[in-house]
Amino acid sequence: MLALTVLCVAWSSLLPATAAADRLSAAVWAGSAQWHWPLAGPIRFAAGFRAPLTPYGTGHRGIDLASEVGVPVRAPADAVVHFADDVAGRPVLTLRIGDTVLASFEPVASDLVAGMSVERGAPVGVVADAPSHCSPVCLHFGVRLFGEYVNPLLFLGGVPWSVLKPWAG
Repeated sequence: MLALTVLCVAWSSLLPATAAADRLSAAVWAGSAQWHWPLAGPIRFAAGFRAPLTPYGTGHRGIDLASEVGVPVRAPADAVVHFADDVAGRPVLTLRIGDTVLASFEPVASDLVAGMSVERGAPVGVVADAPSHCSPVCLHFGVRLFGEYVNPLLFLGGVPWSVLKPWAG
């Protein structure tokens, strides 16, 4: 019973917090594993997604990936730059993917400007040496679907598999 409870809690943390869950189409789920991780592996999490209970409530509207300043950030999918500028002193890059998804990254130093097209896996900037909510450095990766924040892992297909090395013991 405990295992079932843990599984249910883990699954519910992947779901969007609001009505966007009702609008999440089968096409989004089917294409979700097609997104590219924004950082090269191995992926190290600094913080996970925590859905707010209300639209303006506390939570963590994205995931934080441990990184270092200057590490390249890649486009998760074919996209158009929606926004590239500072927000509250932090360099933010937002990509529009299709008609309904926005993917945002911070802190990211980028030469891209709104309206430019980028291809899946292409470099879009680097992790910037700028104020952040992480210590040490991390890349914050947030996703909005139909204007509602959702867990980016829905589009990435989860955490990449670990590779175990042979043990000669």
